[in-house]
Order: sequence, then structure tokens, then C-alpha cells
Amino acid sequence: MTLVFPRRHAEAQAFLDANPDIQSVHVVWTDICGVARGKILRRDEVIPAWKDGRFMPISALVLDVTGQDVPETGLVFDEGDRDMLMWPVPGSLQRIPWAEEPSAQYIASICDLDGTPHYFDPRSVLEKIVTRFKNELNMTPVGAVELEFYLMDRESALAGRPTAPKSLINEFKPQHYQAYYLQDLDDFAPFFRDLYAFCEAQGLPAKTLISEYSPGQMEIVLRHRADVLKACDEAIMLKRLIKACAEKHGLAATFMAKPYAEWTGSGMHVHVSLGDDQGHNLFAAEDPQKNALLMQALGGLKAAMAESMLIFAPNANSYRRFRRNSYAPVSASWGINNRTVSLRIPAGAANACHIEHRPSGADANPYLVMAAILAGMHHGITEKADPGNPVTGNGYEKRAKYIPGNWFDAIDAFWRASILKEYFGKDFVDTYCTLKEVEADRFYAEPTTRDFEWYLRTV
Repeated sequence: MTLVFPRRHAEAQAFLDANPDIQSVHVVWTDICGVARGKILRRDEVIPAWKDGRFMPISALVLDVTGQDVPETGLVFDEGDRDMLMWPVPGSLQRIPWAEEPSAQYIASICDLDGTPHYFDPRSVLEKIVTRFKNELNMTPVGAVELEFYLMDRESALAGRPTAPKSLINEFKPQHYQAYYLQDLDDFAPFFRDLYAFCEAQGLPAKTLISEYSPGQMEIVLRHRADVLKACDEAIMLKRLIKACAEKHGLAATFMAKPYAEWTGSGMHVHVSLGDDQGHNLFAAEDPQKNALLMQALGGLKAAMAESMLIFAPNANSYRRFRRNSYAPVSASWGINNRTVSLRIPAGAANACHIEHRPSGADANPYLVMAAILAGMHHGITEKADPGNPVTGNGYEKRAKYIPGNWFDAIDAFWRASILKEYFGKDFVDTYCTLKEVEADRFYAEPTTRDFEWYLRTV
């Protein structure tokens, strides 16, 4: 029997009343690989979808990154590919400012027909762990997401040979490292002007804009939230917005972890802390090493990092990012005001003390990344974990706890997970590993140009 929420649709009705020109509404669900999937509803279908949900086959839960079924998970034919329900996330209904037809979108999660969240729905995984913090520790996770991405020449990107794009105001094409270069921001000012306007229209708290280290690489920071589910919803919306805005200006935007061999990769840095029921920062400290709760959280993150890497780096391309002296961490380590470690305590005021989590690529699923981070923190706090001494100086030169450096080792580490298995559940771990094993087999089955360059004549 379908679970109905009688008042849930009031939000949708109020939105439609306030926006009488809206003709279509996009239902946006983020799958396990971080890919935006869903449906487009006509205006008269919106209220029924908010009252009763919208059907989606269970096989959608276990698509690989290319959109292929993974029957080996047991959630396709073994289940008769039965229907699930996409339920709207309250507060997520917003206009789509870049669409030609007046349109809107809302975020959805996937549940069984009785309204029970499915164990393989990414947003529900995060929500379950957030609830544990509130119920077991009386603490509220606070978080923010930083997203790095590349703008590319659209034609070359679609041809699979991406290059940096030409300026939108002149013919200049960046070709060299040029970190924090203001002229790069000026060169793409029309893109960023629309991007910020779109963010404002959708209520996204986009803050600092930085021209990153490499040609065409940018970073945008979202404001921290005392609701990490909303923080991740906003990261999902921002990625969709950035891609659409790039298309509007004849560019391509990518969140691939390592699109260029010669340039740095793109990360998704997550800033996290914990608040009490009064909203005070429980990590606040003049000296971070004297805050026991902060140290325990760091200890748990270090302990869980190896088994979490399949979440932080979910794709074959993800592991090209991890190189020494690349600003991407290669070990489980922590430090104060040090960008060579995986867990950084940034400089700043004592009451703003927090952890910057640096391993994740921009290609990772924000919900699962936040869930794995909070699982590590919860484990560290409940077990009173010791993070050891902070790394000083060059973290790439220090011996530190190993983390998997390739896709297959990461899959193996997740199979054997002990910490994440408690928080994500055995069913999730088994299904996720199966999906990624199949995806890896499909990826490596196809010979590439490099295969022929290296081996055609030499072997």
C-alpha cells in the first residue's frame, strides 16, 4: 500500500500558484554513481507526484556510470524489476533559470511502495547517519562543499580530446599553470555572471569563486549548513547548474577527477564540524590538539579512510588524481594549516575550527562522501580514537597510514570494510562492491588508444 503524506503537496501547490507560467518540472534523483537521473513532469502531473510519489523501476538503483543495468547485484531481474517510488524532498522545488520553456525542478529520494527508504538510495544513507548523531550523541553535523571543475572547449571535449577554452571576451586561450589568476575570471566573466544569477534564482549559497591551478580550472564554495542533507542537495543542484551554464556559453564543464594528464585533478573538499543543540561549534579551539572531540573525530576518519576510498574515488579515472606533490592526498594523515595532508584543520578563528576533508574527487557522490565522513567521525567519537601526531611540513614525504591507490584495491578494501559496514549496512556494501566490480570489468574490457600505442608493435 502506498504511503501518502496528505500535507506534503501543499508546498508544490503554493509554488505552482506563485509561478503560473511553469509548464514542466524536472524530478532530479542522484543515483549511486552521482549521475542525475529522473523524469520530466507536465504541470498537471506535479501535485499527484507530490501526493503519491512517482514510479521508478528498482533497476535504476543499480545502473553503472554509463547507465547500464548491473543484474549481478540482485536488484534487477531477481526483483522482477519492480517499481519503487520517487518522493520529493521538501524545500527543493525551484525554478530552472536557464531553461527556454518555463520550468522548475525538485530533488527526490527513492523509497519502497510503503514509504520505507531503500538501503541503496544515497540520500537515505546519509540521512540515517545524521539521525544517529542526533539520537545517540545529541550533536548536529555541520558541513559545506567545495567543488572544483574544468571549463573546456566544447567541440574538443565532445570529440574526446579536450582542450582549454578560449576567453569569452577575447581570443586568448590559457595554456599554462596560473593559480588564482584574476584575469582568468575576467576572461570568463559572462559565464560567471550568469552562474551567480542562476544560483541566486535557485537559492544556492554560492560564495567565493577562485581560478584554480590549471587552465580552465575553477572552484566555487558553498556556504556551510547545519543541515548537511541540504548542503549535499545544493552541491547536486550546483553541478547541474554549472553544466547548463557552460552549455549556454558554448563551453563544456566537467567534474571528472583527472581530465588532463598534464594538469592537476579536481577535488570535492568537504568542510565539517559538529554543533550542539544551541548551535555552538563543538570543535571550537584555540589549539585544535586540546579539543578531545575534534581529535577523536580525526582519529575515526583516519581509521575509516582506507575502506572509504571507493566512496571518495569511485571511478577508474578517480585514481589518476592521486600523485605526489599534486595537492591530492596519498595517505591517511592530518595536519594544521597544511594542504599536503588528507585531513586539514584550516587557519581561522577559534570558534570556526573545523575539518577540511580533502581526498574526494569532484566525480564522487556528495551524499555518499558526506555519509562516509560522518561515519568515520561517529566511529572515532564513540571509540575515542587517537589520530596520532599532526603532520608538519611536506606530508608527501612522511610515512603515514596507507590508502588504496587504485580502483581494484579500493573495491577490495570496501568489501572488507568493518567501520562502514556498521553505518552503511552489509546490504549496501555488498551491492556497491558488486556494482563497481562489474563496472571495472566493463571498463577494462575495452582496448583503448593507449593499448595500441604501447603494444601494437612492441610485443
